[in-house]
Amino acid sequence: MPVDRVRVAALPAMVLTMALLHAPAGLAQAPAAPHVPTIDELVELGSLSAPTISPDGRWVAFEEAITDWERDAFLTQLFVADTSTGTVTQLTRGKESAGDIEWSPDSRWITFIRPIDGKPAIYAIRPDGGEAVVLSKHDGPIVNHEWAPDGRTIVYIALPDDSAAEKARKEALGAFTVVRKDYQFAQLWTLDAVEALVAPARGRQRTRGNDRHVSTFDVSPDSTRLVFQAARTPDLVDGGTTDLFLLDLATDHVTPLVTQAGPDTNPRWSPEGTRIAFQSPMGVDGYFHANGRVAIVPATGGTPVSVTDTLDEDAQLVAWTRTGLYVSALQKTATHLFRVDPAARTLTRVSSPDALAMQAPTMSGDGTALAYVAGSATTLPEVYTTAIATFVPKALTTRSTRLAAWTLGIRELVTWKSQDGEVIEGVLIKPRDYDPSKTYPLLCVIHGGPTGIDRPQVIDADLWAARGALVLKVNYRGSAGYGERFRRLNVLNLGVGDAWDVLSGIDALVAKKMVDPTRLGCMGWSQGGYISAFLTTSTTRFRSFSVGAGISNWATYYYNTDITPFTIQYLDADPGTDPEIYRKTSPMSYVMGARTPTLIQHGEFDRRVPIANAYELRQGLQDRGVPVEMIVYKGFGHGITKPKSMRATMQHNLLWFNHHIFGDPAPDFTTAPPKPAAPATQP
Repeated sequence: MPVDRVRVAALPAMVLTMALLHAPAGLAQAPAAPHVPTIDELVELGSLSAPTISPDGRWVAFEEAITDWERDAFLTQLFVADTSTGTVTQLTRGKESAGDIEWSPDSRWITFIRPIDGKPAIYAIRPDGGEAVVLSKHDGPIVNHEWAPDGRTIVYIALPDDSAAEKARKEALGAFTVVRKDYQFAQLWTLDAVEALVAPARGRQRTRGNDRHVSTFDVSPDSTRLVFQAARTPDLVDGGTTDLFLLDLATDHVTPLVTQAGPDTNPRWSPEGTRIAFQSPMGVDGYFHANGRVAIVPATGGTPVSVTDTLDEDAQLVAWTRTGLYVSALQKTATHLFRVDPAARTLTRVSSPDALAMQAPTMSGDGTALAYVAGSATTLPEVYTTAIATFVPKALTTRSTRLAAWTLGIRELVTWKSQDGEVIEGVLIKPRDYDPSKTYPLLCVIHGGPTGIDRPQVIDADLWAARGALVLKVNYRGSAGYGERFRRLNVLNLGVGDAWDVLSGIDALVAKKMVDPTRLGCMGWSQGGYISAFLTTSTTRFRSFSVGAGISNWATYYYNTDITPFTIQYLDADPGTDPEIYRKTSPMSYVMGARTPTLIQHGEFDRRVPIANAYELRQGLQDRGVPVEMIVYKGFGHGITKPKSMRATMQHNLLWFNHHIFGDPAPDFTTAPPKPAAPATQP
């Protein structure tokens, strides 16, 4: 299920594939004998994100999430790389995470957000090191921030400090929440950076009221105006009401700029300050699965014009500099950077090679240099920088050296035809010692979204590949990267068409005599969990399933989720209007035929896919006499975000499939696992 399709990024599968991570930049790796990585080694890899190039192109700051077993947390710290020397320096440490990296216009300061006594505040630090200083003195939590081009003003978004009012209500009436009424509306503030560098300063509030919730903004080149996006409320059900507004910093007057149907987001000023680019479905119904476009509107107002119609994918606005307007987009399992000609409405790809899987691109102030993260089938994600004109990337991090110590599977892209003739692509992971004369057990690992995508990148389901299994990751209909028509193929056909794509992929591998059809498993999280639930009730071809945070009944989901518009856009009705489409696409409609042992995993406080779905599936399977286990991860929502519980979800899946596929002893999930053994040395 989507995080929210206002442009939504699909939630990654919260299963063994959480290991799409990498080692902290500042930690040297000791040599080790080649071995299959353990679960703890995978969890300890941490993660890298948010590369942010300085305006002068000299530095790239980025975030590293480092595993802290003692605190049971992933702590995000900031690092900076010198693009000329490649030297990487860790900037922040301590018990609190840091994030939301921004550069001052003169590239002398990195500012970021980190909590003080649990309340996020703005800090500043020099890229060449030193102590971080606190800039903001704000009563409410700060959400994000940005420097104005004048180098003196910092604009930030903050939530109100309602602690006194909440305390008074609780003392009088006890604790309660009024559903879809108890909101905190984020507002825009400004801070004088010159004063704040001397001593923490209070900001000046620029927007007010409870008629809009601000979430993203951009400052005009002359620092006199802001363009910002705001929705009717902070509620995800109102994500489609997001519009664009202009704020005059001299008067605090707000003027609507773009108010068309659907979410209009991520505004960016043109270099000369006369136009604004933004992302939008351009009023098209079904924005959860329609192409997101980049459009341009005059800063004085007018009719927006889409300039990326020739790109049959979601266009993500990267930057508008004097060298051009740039967007990124998926191209099947790759991601590339494009330069847009706004007048001709044409796009030119500027990145290479063809298989590049770029993430989070960011550009220098003059538009000549680029930084991004990218991984591949043989390398971990690294931070890269390049001149855009030549596009010869230089790696600034060296995480992939760790792979020399690990025995990993071999990855390749495969295609096949589904039941209705649709061509489906997937990632096939083979054991390192794959023997084409043998048949192997197969585990299908299904991504979330549904507009997610699986790529041939390390690290992934290598523990099963090392055990002697093939792993198939299906980019089923509805996945991103293959164009709008493909993304719409599971509208009114959720589960049904998705199952065709998974089963036909298995059939294709069986026909090639690669897979033992009697030893099949399937798992996924979120939408991948839903597809696994659909398959466990509608086919008996598998030996076992794992359903992570999956939907079992679309009516149950619709009435309980925090994002009901998603359901309406894919099923075209609510359960009262069209009960048949809800019956057709719900796993519980087929539960009478269920026979396959199923593990159910779910977060206790999941609002995206409420846990009622898990209990409903568990009881339905138990009533049929199907072996079923259900594990509830306490304190979590839709994702598992702490190391120990991440270890648990991975361990539970390993034990479950190793029993049903490889014949290991039946797991007892009520007991703690034995202490992990040291990695076995392989010849």
